Amino acid sequence: MKLDVKNWENKVVGEVELPDEVFSREVAEHLVWEVVRAYLASRRRGTHKTKERGEVAGSGAKPWKQKHTGRARAGTKKSPLWRSGGTVHGPRPRSYAMKVNKKARRAALRGVLSQRAAEGRLLVLDSMQIDEPKTRGFITQLGQLGLDGQKVLLVDGLENINLHLASRNRPELKMLDAASLNTYEVLNHRWIVVSEPAVRSLAEVLS
Repeated sequence: MKLDVKNWENKVVGEVELPDEVFSREVAEHLVWEVVRAYLASRRRGTHKTKERGEVAGSGAKPWKQKHTGRARAGTKKSPLWRSGGTVHGPRPRSYAMKVNKKARRAALRGVLSQRAAEGRLLVLDSMQIDEPKTRGFITQLGQLGLDGQKVLLVDGLENINLHLASRNRPELKMLDAASLNTYEVLNHRWIVVSEPAVRSLAEVLS
């Protein structure tokens, strides 16, 4: 599979040969579902917690004697039946991480990348370096590519600090390095803009 390589002025400056086993694959929907579910689950902090009857504040003394009061028997004010009592089977801190095999993750990523390439929404640039970390200027450059206002995933090396700083305060933009690219982020963005070194790295890893 061949893709045109462009520059920031949207001019074709070359082409890159990409392996069909990475960028011309069928989308395995069950794998995509499994990988996205695991990714979203791993993002949960899992810090939810409610106090049980042994943890709420209050005395442990018996509120009144067992018999001859005319009221229901009670052994503690911390009972879940009482107001401000403990919670029964409440949530506890836990990890929601789910295991997904590496082969499944890579197969799902190959599928969604192939889908974006087939849609013509995978754009390869010769270099994604920008002169200064200014959001306004960067948005102008995206406009030259016809991507102004679009949800765009930028894929380049972490050493490209200017690109990270220029894009981080725009909610429709997100930057990742090639090693961190994942199925969820590809699906969550309408366009994928990737540098030529990064796309070659992806092709090498996913082949």
